[in-house]
Amino acid sequence: MNTLRTIWDFRYFWGSLVRMDLRMKYRRSFLGIGWSLMHPIAMTIVFCLIFSSWMEHAQWWQAAPYFLCGLSIWTYLVQSTTQGCHTFFANEYYIRQCPLPLAIYSLRTILGTSIHFCISMSVVIALVCILQESTEPLTVLPAVFPAILLLMILAWSMSVSAAFVNVYFQDMQHLLDVVFQLFFFLTPILYEKKLLYEKGVGFLADFSPVVLFFDLIRTPLLTGEVADFDLYAQACGLVAIGVTVALLLFSKLEKKIIFQL
Repeated sequence: MNTLRTIWDFRYFWGSLVRMDLRMKYRRSFLGIGWSLMHPIAMTIVFCLIFSSWMEHAQWWQAAPYFLCGLSIWTYLVQSTTQGCHTFFANEYYIRQCPLPLAIYSLRTILGTSIHFCISMSVVIALVCILQESTEPLTVLPAVFPAILLLMILAWSMSVSAAFVNVYFQDMQHLLDVVFQLFFFLTPILYEKKLLYEKGVGFLADFSPVVLFFDLIRTPLLTGEVADFDLYAQACGLVAIGVTVALLLFSKLEKKIIFQL
């Protein structure tokens, strides 16, 4: 409780760090934070033109929400984890000077990626409503928001785990780049999940946390049907494991990490 109170007391400090990161990243740019949408939108257009034939849509552009939502969720988890690798090194000056909980610096990382993710999801929701010419997707938002919150907590736990591991094993960041690149093509972003089952590799979908959140977020937005309670239970279990690992790392290594930087 003391740690949580300290984090809350210093909310203006880590909030200013997040704002500084955004200002530095988009300083003097014309579109500003809008540039965070350029990559997923450009990739979505390419996917629609090339891979939409794999989808069951009458027009190529109707697959845009499917691709953009999948890319947004995937990119959020990837960026949270890979940027998490640099968390303690990027904040080494503050860590050496201020005896604050290290969780503050993990918040700096995850809040930055979360802002970009929320912007992307806002575009996804607007795109679904426009292409379907209906506000029906909005009716499932009360069920989608808890899934998004669970995704954010999972992203934080993955970021924290990557941060600690990378301090002791600095090849971790390079290893993650390779692993994520491989799993990009093994994750139903470019194609529907049923294709994995048809190819006899359905276990990739069954045990992938990304696919679980596709079912909790993307599918309801596109179909207007709320996901089954079992999926939420699985997501809660997965998040609980991730948070437990992150908290154990804090409790065991927080006071020792300074000697490894």
